[in-house]
Amino acid sequence: MANMTCYHCGDDCGRGRVHFDEKDFCCHGCKTVYEIFTSNGLSKFYDLESRAGMAPNTVSKKYDFLDNQEIVAQLVEFNEDGVQVVNLSIPTIHCSSCIWVLENLNRLHASITNSQVDFPKKTIRVTYKTEDFSLKDLVLLLSSIGYEPYISLEEYTKKDRKVDRSLIYKLGVAGFAFGNVMLLSFPEYFEVEEYWLEQYKLVFRWLMFAFSLPVVFYAGQDYFSSAIKGLRSKLLNIDVPIALGILTLFVRSTVDIIFDLGSGFFDSLTGLVFFLLLGKYFQQKTYAFLSFERDYKSYFPIAVTRLNEDGSEENIQIYKIKKGDHLLIRSQEIIPVDCILSKGSAEIDYSFVTGESQAVFRQAGEKLFAGGKQLSGVLEVEVLKSVSQSYLTQLWGNAVFSKDKASTFQTLTDSIGKRFTIAVLTIAISATVFWLFYDSSMAMNVFTAVLIIACPCAIALAAPFTLGNMLRIFGRHKFYLKNTNAIERLAKVDAAIFDKTGTITTTKEDTILYEGIELTAEETALLKNTLRASNHPLSRSLYDILKSNDIMTLDEFHEHTGKGIEGRVDQHTIKVGSASYVGKEPTSSMASTSVYVSTDENVKGRFVFKNKYRDGVETLFHSLGKSMHLGILSGDNDGEKTQLQKILPAKTNLLFNQKPEHKLEHIKRLQKEHDVLMVGDGLNDAGALAQSDVGIAVSENINVFSPACDAILDASQLTNLPRFIGLSKKSIQVIKMSFILSLCYNIIGLYFAVTGQLKPVIAAILMPLSSISIVIFTTVMTNLISKKLNRTDE
Repeated sequence: MANMTCYHCGDDCGRGRVHFDEKDFCCHGCKTVYEIFTSNGLSKFYDLESRAGMAPNTVSKKYDFLDNQEIVAQLVEFNEDGVQVVNLSIPTIHCSSCIWVLENLNRLHASITNSQVDFPKKTIRVTYKTEDFSLKDLVLLLSSIGYEPYISLEEYTKKDRKVDRSLIYKLGVAGFAFGNVMLLSFPEYFEVEEYWLEQYKLVFRWLMFAFSLPVVFYAGQDYFSSAIKGLRSKLLNIDVPIALGILTLFVRSTVDIIFDLGSGFFDSLTGLVFFLLLGKYFQQKTYAFLSFERDYKSYFPIAVTRLNEDGSEENIQIYKIKKGDHLLIRSQEIIPVDCILSKGSAEIDYSFVTGESQAVFRQAGEKLFAGGKQLSGVLEVEVLKSVSQSYLTQLWGNAVFSKDKASTFQTLTDSIGKRFTIAVLTIAISATVFWLFYDSSMAMNVFTAVLIIACPCAIALAAPFTLGNMLRIFGRHKFYLKNTNAIERLAKVDAAIFDKTGTITTTKEDTILYEGIELTAEETALLKNTLRASNHPLSRSLYDILKSNDIMTLDEFHEHTGKGIEGRVDQHTIKVGSASYVGKEPTSSMASTSVYVSTDENVKGRFVFKNKYRDGVETLFHSLGKSMHLGILSGDNDGEKTQLQKILPAKTNLLFNQKPEHKLEHIKRLQKEHDVLMVGDGLNDAGALAQSDVGIAVSENINVFSPACDAILDASQLTNLPRFIGLSKKSIQVIKMSFILSLCYNIIGLYFAVTGQLKPVIAAILMPLSSISIVIFTTVMTNLISKKLNRTDE
């Protein structure tokens, strides 16, 4: 029988399909959403796109903390006269259907008056009346239709971020002034001598002076401040010759119109600043919908449930947790503090903290660390340390997280700028000395002319337009870099270190092997139906890979949290779970994640879950291994060392059982000899990502949590990493070629300058021409070198 797909979300229905209203659904959740839509006049939702939504998650009691009005007050943007406005992050927004549904929330509940979606940021802004509706009700409504909001400690603690539009304002001022000054300069260019133009020539010149004032002292102020800071630090950055050129243009032009020596170079001055700001604006492209600065706050909940002495439950803010408090941790919740397990059986997933993919089992009296996720069942714990003193928070206190990589890295433009400044000053002084002896009246004119025409406008534009365009090209291929500086650093790396779990392995599927006595058809059927009743992740994975069998009704089903499950039909029983649960003695060879099976109290065998390596990993490492030092840093045990050695180059350095601080120290040692690229995926890699010269976070879904990094790479594009590094190197070559092109323009301009022949019209032609030609050259070249990357995606 052909596989049926869910009418709502498009996933494979499998054997657990639900048939309703002559349509098939993969689960009761999707069926419920369909009923909500059709009963509220939202059936058009299914006309917009075939994969209309995503299956909702169970959120029972998850958002009880939203009953706390102190927390709600911190989250909402507006709260007056019975109306609240809130901005929520919805990671599952992915298409036009999602936008249509979310902007029609008022048809699902009368208290919602307005909802607006910001698709690039994947957020929704909702206005609602609070008379019979609350923020908690809104969150549960969104969750019920498959759009569960992402509310984290980061959202709670963040301050209002003011949008900096100063660059746009400066660009607007410079553009306005440039256009008007060019218009007023035309009569001077063509030496028009009509009576009325002669009469108003002086007025035109002072108008050009007036237009240049805001350009120099407002639009161009950043170049002066940067140049001054550079000189104070004894550094000649690219802004030094730029500031010198702007100042010389302004002073020389002002002197010219005061003493009626000419019209000056106001057109070149305003054009120079305008093109420089245009390059900076182009370079400032960022992916606002991604966060490159995330820490543990993005992962932690806002509030937890505290158990009071009288047995009552209370939702409190996470920062109000004190030593000695008793907390309730539900299934799939994060443990926010270091604590002692006082009641319940813990099955903790520490993969996002330690990198160890295997769940850890703990019993009452044992210690639990902050950052782990309880996989099943309810726990009661006693707090040992507050949030600020817990292991995970202290890890984030490392100085490496406050290090600014961009400020310590000298860009190619700045390194060229130093040589350029020295060369220009040498030529200017040499030419001036010559004219002092030959014709002293020309000396000052020549000196200023050299500084004017040799202003590194084209050089300053080469990097912003080249790297800015590469930023966009990478983005189109799901490789999102924090800034253009990261591209230059990526081009220099000669060592690549990878995390294992979640980076070169996929979190979406496992390789499952069976070891033991073959199960009969009846035993297999009983096994599958017992697994079908469980929601445990391993149970679901195992259920999906077993052959289809007829659905039968179990006489009994028991789930023992942290141990396993048991099912019975007629007189036959089956147990599935840990070795000790089914009656198998644990051995040292049980390093892999395993699920044991026994029938009628006889141990039959075990299903071994192994990591599934991403397609193309072998090709990826062999491609990088040709020119780079390679290594694997894993928080896992060395159970897969042999398998890794088969697919990785022989010289790859493999290190296992690495804690976060071990990874950071290894990167630091390696940086003494190499420029290091670190590729990881979780909190356990955060220190190494921050310490490395370039840190790339690999993510199955770029809109959910990823640690602080320089770039976010969609997991589907991991095999393209060598091409991305290659393109970074080629983009640096394009910048160098642009410098050569700019040098040609400067040589031509310097000829006119040192011979005393530089006129405003020549400067007005050469300076914009060099800028525009550099912009065109870099755009064309970057698109040409990226063509191969485009072909690989076809």
